[in-house]
Amino acid sequence: MAWSFVAPSSRGIGFHLTRHLLQTTKIPVIATARKDVGGVKKSLLEELNVDAERLTVLEVDVTDEKTIKRAAEEAELMFPKDKYHLRLAYSIPGILHPEKSPSQIDLKEIRDTFAVNTIGPLLIMKHFWEFLPTKSTDISKQTPDTTGLPPHSVWLNMSARVGSTSDNSLGGWYSYRASKAGVTSISKSFDNYLRNKSGDNAIAIAYHPGTVKTGLSKGFWQSVQNDKLFAPEWAVDKMVGVANSVGVERRGRCWDWKGEEVLP
Repeated sequence: MAWSFVAPSSRGIGFHLTRHLLQTTKIPVIATARKDVGGVKKSLLEELNVDAERLTVLEVDVTDEKTIKRAAEEAELMFPKDKYHLRLAYSIPGILHPEKSPSQIDLKEIRDTFAVNTIGPLLIMKHFWEFLPTKSTDISKQTPDTTGLPPHSVWLNMSARVGSTSDNSLGGWYSYRASKAGVTSISKSFDNYLRNKSGDNAIAIAYHPGTVKTGLSKGFWQSVQNDKLFAPEWAVDKMVGVANSVGVERRGRCWDWKGEEVLP
């Protein structure tokens, strides 16, 4: 039996992604929030015609490993590994401090950026990867609950095109670029590990969603062409579509919302 995971889910892409999964799949969803888990759950379910029991919101601060470990322990109680497997995992924490010149680099902001964008996904991976199926797990049987899901588990880490060194023609955004380059590297290493542990039953990828109209990008909305500034609902539909269609033959790489590879 399968379940899905989104961290974090209290706002932005994660909020809309969680609602999307509740509406388009039939499997349980564990979502995370740093605080007010009850209020976040209420907001996530607002005006949705879905079974509220499918959604669990757990307290997780990606900069505090104790909360991630505790959430994994709660997930194990709900979905024991001998009976369940994690089919869809979206590890998508992110913050942005845009530096235009080296003189704007701030030590505290650098630490915050890497703590959330790069170390956060590493710690989520550390405590949740074992929920993924192993080579011996039989996930081939389709049930009404798994209709529309990929035939294997997908772990998606949120990267960004600006994390690509080969695509960097403008410079700037020093800490954000470096933190997202790290996410792409982590995703490749994790996928190599899953090749040995899970075979074709689980893959890891990195993803670039484009510029989405969320709080993260609010300071740049006016500088983005209207057809390149995506509504969150549209962006998550594209993200889920790419995650479900990448396939094992294209695992371990970074993909954008068009399904095109973002080179490192």
